[in-house]
Formats: sequence, structure tokens, C-alpha cells
Amino acid sequence: MAQDRIYLDHAATTPMRPEAKAAMTAAMDAWANPSSPHGEGRAAKAALQDARARMKTALGWNGEVIFTSGASEGLAIALRGRQGVATSPVEHDAVLRLTPDAERLSVDSSGIVLLRKQEPSGSNGGTGLLPSQEHNKLYAIQQASNETGVIQPLDEIAAAVREEGGLLLADCAQSAGKLPLPEADMIVLSAHKFGGPPGVGALLVRDYGLIDAVGGQEHGYRPGTENLPGILAMAAALEAPKDWLAEADRLRALLDARIAEAGGTAVAAEAPRIPTIGAYRMPGVPALAQLIQFDAAGISVSAGSACSSGSLKPSRVLSAMGLDDDVAREVVRVSFGWSTTESDVLRFAGAWADMAARKRAA
Repeated sequence: MAQDRIYLDHAATTPMRPEAKAAMTAAMDAWANPSSPHGEGRAAKAALQDARARMKTALGWNGEVIFTSGASEGLAIALRGRQGVATSPVEHDAVLRLTPDAERLSVDSSGIVLLRKQEPSGSNGGTGLLPSQEHNKLYAIQQASNETGVIQPLDEIAAAVREEGGLLLADCAQSAGKLPLPEADMIVLSAHKFGGPPGVGALLVRDYGLIDAVGGQEHGYRPGTENLPGILAMAAALEAPKDWLAEADRLRALLDARIAEAGGTAVAAEAPRIPTIGAYRMPGVPALAQLIQFDAAGISVSAGSACSSGSLKPSRVLSAMGLDDDVAREVVRVSFGWSTTESDVLRFAGAWADMAARKRAA
């Protein structure tokens, strides 16, 4: 990142933490294939297993850990060969691509999945969590929205899913290392979202029997040589101090207030939201125009998820929440990380207020 630029797109990827860089560098100096039978390979295998145990401790997870190339691969493994899947329309694109024929659950105006016994009035027209005749039906739901930061009540959802004999797959790409893990049967995470390197992640499973074995490494559930340097860096990032999250919560509240003072609105402001993500509407100014002007001012933000921010279509997540297309096209996402400072937020808020004022004066 250039010294004079401000980076507020941490939900897309966040810079590596110093602890992760140090762990990765050290691992590269002593790299060997963990599957090799010689001394170096055995040492690498021991380091791999140690990282697995450290991650379980850092995450408070009592099940199994399968190392992957990221959350998308973890989802693919968890959903491989699945029949009877339900998701919501506010999930990450990676989930929807893997589940084109899945049942779509309804959400309310904040994007929160409706539980059973709730009326879906004002929702997107899908179905709520209802008793199912399908054994082991799988519900794939994000813990924290990658576009709005809204936190799903996954503990309540998990209880409803268990009551009907189903399974819960939680997408924790945005929340792992920031929120306590939910009581899910399977969880996916990605290292580059919490200060680890890109290209590595994990699928957490309560029991190996929940997924299909295909042979190869990771106890036969994920073929391919493990990325040991990346895995050790991921474990180090998870173990790093979390005191910055309280500051992120304060900064997000500060930005909410500054945006409101300047005539804007925060999406789903009344809903529980992760401290690191906020979505804001600037009336009358398309998100694409905002991104261009912010970038010219040395500020990096996005419109929706990084995977779809270049699209001219309105966000399907915001549309599912009931926002009009014209309104949805005026929303940008601002996301914080471990390196975000108050001066970063105030500079962005000032640029936002200036842009909004120019629009009103035009």
C-alpha cells in the first residue's frame, strides 16, 4: 500500500500481520513436504500437526481441521455430493455458485434469516426454517455478511436445524478470529481475512463422517501437498492479539455517526453487525462514481463484495433485503482491519461529506 493512501477494504483482504509474516518466513527457511518419510518430512509433518492443534485452541474448536486453499475450497468440500441443501439469498457468491438448485430461505429487511414461527412478510419471498422431511438436510449460512456486516443469529439457527435433524455449515470467512465460532457442524474460514496469507484456509468438521473422502492428503479429504508455510502463518495470525477489535467497533460507530451527519445512511444500522464492516448509502451518487472519486483521493473502498464490485448490476444481497435498485446502486462498503486508525476513518468521512455536499450543490 502506498504511504499516502488509506486502505478500507479489509473485507476483501487484509494485510498480513507481522506475526504471520515472521512465521511464514521461518517456515520457508525449513520447508519440506509433510508427506515425505525422511527426517525433514517428518519434521514438517510435526509442524503441520502442531499448527492444527494451535488453530483448534485459538478458535475454541473441538472437532477436526482440514487445511484448504481458502473458504471457497472448504465450501466445495463440505457441499460435495450434497442433496437437500438450503441457503439464503444473502450468502457469498461462492455458496450460491455451488448450490444452484438449493432451497432459498427468506430474510428480513436487515438480511437476517427468518427462523421458524416467524412470518415472512416483507421478506424476499423465500421460505423460513421449517420442519423438513429430508434427513441430514444441510443449511449453509454466513455468520457475518461480507457486504453489510450483519451478524446472523447462528446459535438460534443451529438449535432449529438440530431440532429438525439437519446440519449447519457456517461460512465464517469474515468472522473467524473476530467473533466466537457458532455451534455448527462444519465451518469454513480463510486466512487472508484475518491477517494471514492468501491461498490458505480451513474446513472445520465435527466429524469426518460428515464429508466424502476422495483420497490424498488431509486424512484423505483434500488431495494436494499442504501449504505448510501458509498454514503456520495462518495459525500465527489467529493467535495474534485481538485488542484492535474493540477499537474497530468504536471506529465503525464513529463512521456511522459522521455519515448520518453528512446526510447518508448505514445499511441495517439497527441490526447486530460485526465491527469490521459497514455499508453506506450516499443519496444521488452511484457507487461506481463514488469508488472512482475515493480512489482518486487515495482511499480504497468497495461496492459490495470484491468478487462483484465491478458489476453495474445492483447488489443481489441488498435487493434481497428489499432495497430499491436505485438505492442499492448508491451503497459502498467500508471495512476495517487490525491496522486501521482513527485518522483513516476521519479522512474517509471527510471525503464522503465533501462528495455528498457537492452532489447537493449541483
